[in-house]
Amino acid sequence: MSLLQAEDIAVFDGQTRLVAPVSLRLDPGAPLIILGETGSGKSLLAQAIMGILPAPLRAEGQVRIAGLTLRARDPAGFRGLWGRQIAVLPQEPWLSLDPLMRAAPQVAEAHQLVGGLPPAAARLQTAVDLAALGLTDAQAHYPHHLSGGMAQRVAIAAARAGGAPVVIADEPTKGLDAARRDDVAALLLAAMAQGGGLLVITHDLALARKIGGQLIVLRAGAVVETGRTADVFAAPQAAYTKALIAADPAFWPKAARRTTPQASSGEILLQAQDCSLSRGTKNLMQGVNLMLRAGQILGITGPSGCGKSSLGDALLGLLAPDQGRIIRAPDLARTAFQKLYQDPVAAFARKRLLGQTLADVARLHHAPAGQIDALLARLRLDPVLLTRRPDAVSGGELQRLALLRAMLARPRALFADEPTSRLDPITQRDVMALICDLARRDGLALALVSHDAALINAVADDVLALPAAVQPSGPPAFARSAAPPRPPARQDRSADRP
Repeated sequence: MSLLQAEDIAVFDGQTRLVAPVSLRLDPGAPLIILGETGSGKSLLAQAIMGILPAPLRAEGQVRIAGLTLRARDPAGFRGLWGRQIAVLPQEPWLSLDPLMRAAPQVAEAHQLVGGLPPAAARLQTAVDLAALGLTDAQAHYPHHLSGGMAQRVAIAAARAGGAPVVIADEPTKGLDAARRDDVAALLLAAMAQGGGLLVITHDLALARKIGGQLIVLRAGAVVETGRTADVFAAPQAAYTKALIAADPAFWPKAARRTTPQASSGEILLQAQDCSLSRGTKNLMQGVNLMLRAGQILGITGPSGCGKSSLGDALLGLLAPDQGRIIRAPDLARTAFQKLYQDPVAAFARKRLLGQTLADVARLHHAPAGQIDALLARLRLDPVLLTRRPDAVSGGELQRLALLRAMLARPRALFADEPTSRLDPITQRDVMALICDLARRDGLALALVSHDAALINAVADDVLALPAAVQPSGPPAFARSAAPPRPPARQDRSADRP
């Protein structure tokens, strides 16, 4: 007997159909993956099945779950099932976590109110859950003190606390390194092995392979291919599926390291000299030295929580090093140094239309007429997105809009913190081509943070690999922090300031 059946689910914005009718079923112990590019309608489909579509979108079709038949157009009928029969792991943890509550109490509250555990048992189970996700030392921290990957894992623990038999995981591994991605996959599969149902929405090819089961490939709101995941990856039939798999960074040609003229002779724009950094009582790194030149692409890698984002804050003057010096080219304005944060949802004012925000930035920095339209086209973004608020677009679209906003300030140096973690392989390839073209053609100094070693190897002139633990002496080393750096959302508006 199936745990969930969705029949002819479609999503509309007024009279415009965003998702064509899709039918699917979840059986106990049999995972289902929906794979597709950014903006293909994957998350909208999941939201329709959950009854949580944002206004003014509406859904059609019906959902059968827990012996009930629910109309997708009537979201009120789903509310009694949330957390108890069906749980969602959100794509944007910053929208699901309470900014005024510490990590552990948020998970414990779900164990109490949804799972029905007594307070002491809820706290004990919370400690077990967070330890299993590598978050033992992060239990007392607020969401804004967590890295994107850590916030994602806290959201996973909270969503799973109610014990719902059906789990919908929307991009559950974005921003996580390979080890953490595999940990999350194992956690999801373990829950399903106990008789639960698992629906995973992702553009992460490695995660899809890891989960296995059945696969639906979605493009522009329509199904283009279905089948067993292993079979589709081994012999894709649809041209789009073939292109999606071929766009994996593992298949990109590797960069010719240190051979480009800019990488060795461009103007020095940023330097770190023997720098040590900490957040609170946690040491993040010590003895760091780097130099970033105009036109150079520096790849920065390391496990979640090792201090990559803090290094960017220090380079841009948002965090003072404990020791050492940060030197920026003295003839450049502060707005010439920009940062792309890994969580774009925290980078935009939630109540303002995206077009208003971008128009303000363009006016502030005297961007040429038509610059926004030109960048929209290069980033494969529909101009209609400018008429929406941040919560009405996908995470991948918002990430590209954050890049567009930064480019309106005409930066000379850009610290890009996981700029493609929310993008499907095809869009990721195109966006990285744009960023690299800006670096090579316009002399942009680019520090690129990514968990994807294949991507870094394909585009970077040089690579700075940050290890996970501080050494008491010896060469520069780094520590995994219980409260990895993340400035409040308001600090990501450097492009809005004169």
